[in-house]
Order: sequence, then structure tokens, then C-alpha cells
Amino acid sequence: MERKQADYSTLDERYTIQGERYQGQQYSHIYFTRLHHMRNILRALVPSRKPHLPVTTVLGLEEGKDCVLVGTLYKHMKLKPSILDEYSKERSAIPLVKPHNFMHPDDNLILEDESGRVALAGAISPAAYVTGVVVALHGKETSAGNFLVEDVLEAGLPPQTALPSINEDKYVVFVSGLSVGSSAFNPLQFQLLIDHITGHLGDENEQAIASNIVRVVVVGNSVHIAPRFLNGQTVASKDQPRIAEPIIELDIMLTQLVASLPVDIMPGCNDPANFSLPQQPLHRCLFAGASTYNTFSSCPNPHQFDLDNVKFIGTSGQNIDDLYRYSDAKDRLEFMERTLTWRHLAPTAPNSLGCYPYTDKDPFLIESCPHVYFVGNQDRYETRLLQGSEKQQVRLISIPRFSDSGIAVMLNLRNLECSTLSFSTNFDS
Repeated sequence: MERKQADYSTLDERYTIQGERYQGQQYSHIYFTRLHHMRNILRALVPSRKPHLPVTTVLGLEEGKDCVLVGTLYKHMKLKPSILDEYSKERSAIPLVKPHNFMHPDDNLILEDESGRVALAGAISPAAYVTGVVVALHGKETSAGNFLVEDVLEAGLPPQTALPSINEDKYVVFVSGLSVGSSAFNPLQFQLLIDHITGHLGDENEQAIASNIVRVVVVGNSVHIAPRFLNGQTVASKDQPRIAEPIIELDIMLTQLVASLPVDIMPGCNDPANFSLPQQPLHRCLFAGASTYNTFSSCPNPHQFDLDNVKFIGTSGQNIDDLYRYSDAKDRLEFMERTLTWRHLAPTAPNSLGCYPYTDKDPFLIESCPHVYFVGNQDRYETRLLQGSEKQQVRLISIPRFSDSGIAVMLNLRNLECSTLSFSTNFDS
């Protein structure tokens, strides 16, 4: 079976932390960089969207005078968890059941810039926004000292390069949430996926389709290590091999894949990698077998790359899961769409999502629009083709956990169409 090839180039340099050391720096630098970058974009939109309106600062507001304010949103949430609650003397008054979402009808928004902050009212819904989003607001100051919003201006989708013309089918396979070592992991299910991709399964037609798969991307949470081994205590020598077992098993299976085609693996929140974003690549020493092949790539999370000039960007799901906790939308794809129109992959970092305290940049800013935006470890498979006002087209893909669903996602580079690879091992007697 002759496998098709695709030109690959990684764009992960912005997410790699090299030679940087934590020396007590504060997170205010990230917010300042974000506001400075986004203000330039939003101010450029004002003349076409809100002509004749002055752009001012919070300190420069005048009561009753229409203007445009550009700043960073802060969302005051009644139910937002606080580390201080852990040490409160009145812990018994805190409900023991933790909600999956911290929204409350009394939540309210505040806009902040370098000069000050002002409470918001009017035509802006707290449910749709989170702390850290930079927006431009048309409105005026009221006698009560609030800013009455009449319209919200978001940056919208960033500029996009034209989708290349590819005249043959080439596929990328995304698989997420393998959870090797957990009770939900089914080795046979994963082996069936490997056999299909490598062309050892199915008839001639299925093998011909498999030969068009040019890359596999493993999107986070590949292993599951029992929490009892991760409690900060010294692990007994008899238990140490049990920590390594899931990683060894994953390596054996990945080695089968990389012997046949290129594979990218990203870390997730359950993998042996740093917790805060951007997560650095899983160390190659964990994969004694797979790392001997030049087709094996250990990548950071987020992960950004080009494949035959089709631009990809994706995460292992922490950014979307955090938006789900602190805001409201009809589905996960809408959360993904918002991160693109806000031009920021992880707006809740560093407020409620851990991230590295950069002093000179915000690596999560989206400066150019991808053609494919994927997010792993979601509850179910969803996809949509997002259309921008300047003819941008983005394929949004929500990738389900493979250990729960048995579903991997296959994308055709030629037309950005998606399909699923579903593997079930439930045989009727």
C-alpha cells in the first residue's frame, strides 16, 4: 500500500517556553499586552462601524455623551470558586455539591482599561462573556456612574489566507481522550483504529481510503494514571511500575502508527506534562519505541501547523471546558466560534485557567485565521463550517473522547469535509 504524502510545517514556536524562568512576575503583563494588541484592531473598526463617535477612556467619560470605550471585561460572579473559601471559618455554610457551571442571574460585567474601571449596563449579556475578553462598547455614562451599552463591537475573525487548491483526497485523523490505563479504555477498540489507519483492516476500497491518510493527531489525555499515585506522597517501589504501565502500553500502540505514517501527539490535563497552558510537549523519553521514528512528533498544547498550506490550530479542550464553566452557549462549537471572533484562544487565562506568566507577549492571541480549528476531549462529536464577513471559512471540530465514544474524526484536506471513524466492540451473542 503506497501512502500519500503532505507537506508539513509546525508553527508551535510561540507556544514553546525556552530559557524562561519564573522570577515572581505578575499576570498583569499578559492583560496589558492583550489590551494593547486588541485596542489597535478595535480602534481601526470604529470609523467604519461607528463613524463620528469619539474613542475615549474610562477616565475621560462624560455623562450623557455618546462615545466608544475599548477595554478588558471583568465578570463579577457570585458563584465563582475562591481559594479563600477553602480556609474560611464558615466552611460549613458552603454547599458540598459543586456546580458544573458557575453562572448566576446576579452576574455583572465591568470594563477596565489603564485609566480605571466602570460597571456596565444595557445591551450586553453577562452570560455570553467571560473575564479577559477585549471589546469596544458604544454607549454613554449614566447619572448613576454606569456605562449604558448600546452596541458591542468585537474584533471578528482575523484575516485568512486563501484555502489552497488540492485536487486529490488527503485525510487527517484526529483522536482524543484515549485514556490508556483507565477502566474506560478498550485496547481492542484502539487496535481496530490502528489497523484501519495502517491498512490492515477492511476490503480493498477501505484500504485505498486508508492510504490517503497523511497524518494522525492525538489530541490530549492519552494516558490515565490513578489519582492515588499523584497525591504528592512518595510512591512505593512496588507501585512505581504501575505508573509506567499506561505510558508503555501507549508507546507500543503509537509505534505501530508511526511505522506507517506521521503522528503528532499533544498533552492534555491528565497527561504527564505541566498543568498550565501552554503545555509543553510530552518528553520523548516517555516513548522509547515511537520516538526512534522521524515520523513521531511530540507537540505542545495548543498546537498549530500547516499541512499542504491548510492552516490548523487546536487545543486539548481546557480552553473550551473553562468557557463552559463561566459562560453560556447552545453548544461547544459556539464557544469555539467566540474564541475566534474574540481573537483569543484562551480568554479566561490567567483568571480561571492556568497559564505561564509571560511578560512580553500573549501567545494565545489569534493573529491569522486558521482553516481548521479543532478541540479535543469533548462530550460528543460536532462540526460546522464557520463563514466570516470577509469570506473566511473555518472548519470547527469538536472531537469526542475516544475511550467513551470509540469515535475518531477524519478530515479531507481537499474540501475540509469531516466524517467519523466509529469502532464498537459490543458484539451481540
